[in-house]
Amino acid sequence: MKTDSLFYRIFQEFPDIFFELIGNSPETATNYQFSSVEVKQTALRIDGVFLPTTPEQAIYFVEVQFQADTEIYSRLFTEIHLYLRQNKPENDWLAVVIYPSRSIDTASTIHYRESFTSGRVTPIYLEELGENSSSPIGIATIKLVIEDEDTAINSARELINRTNQEIDSIQKQQQLLQIIETILVYKFPRMDIEEIQQMFGLSELKQTRVYQQAFAEGREEGREEGREEGERRGKLKTVPLFLALGLTIEQIAQELDLTVEEVAQAAQQQSSS
Repeated sequence: MKTDSLFYRIFQEFPDIFFELIGNSPETATNYQFSSVEVKQTALRIDGVFLPTTPEQAIYFVEVQFQADTEIYSRLFTEIHLYLRQNKPENDWLAVVIYPSRSIDTASTIHYRESFTSGRVTPIYLEELGENSSSPIGIATIKLVIEDEDTAINSARELINRTNQEIDSIQKQQQLLQIIETILVYKFPRMDIEEIQQMFGLSELKQTRVYQQAFAEGREEGREEGREEGERRGKLKTVPLFLALGLTIEQIAQELDLTVEEVAQAAQQQSSS
């Protein structure tokens, strides 16, 4: 997966992370829709655009750049001005360029310096955002992309613990866990998904609120049928979570001490619901 695609997926599922990244309130995201836009009659496509729901708010154009490119700003301004000419929005506009480090930002800004001076265009350098442990969880997740391989797994486990403690929405917890795993797959391209998951640690997943609540709900459903049945229902309730994270039916069965047939049936019920 390309780095920019990874970031655009994060912004698609967690638009509030982008607004945290640029120093705005995460709640601002409720007034925006993230998408890509085509510049008609050209070969250009702007992959990251936050389009506001009202004319009072600015359009945000987002560029993710992880390799030195001396033409990035000429290309970015060309795309933006073609978009403005073709669509004639009433909104003002701003642009954000995300770099892993300042050393990658090598393009000349001499023709666009007024836009940088005024704050219309803002470069962001991920390595300068501070320590992960003290950053908002969304920003810490993005910074996982630039972590060294030696520290990425421990950082991911720390993020799992923070997800459990800080994210109240069960759906958001599950989405964030999937994003973390996707970043690890991106960072370790020579490893298959099973090796990643072994490093990732199913024990950490079992500590998340997603797992705990699903297990508790299943156990509650099975209480009238006895403790053993309640435990079994609790485990079956967590099967969709592990399927969503890419585990095989055999892996889930082994980890939860269930039969392959039980897990397969739970998976089939999920797909048909």
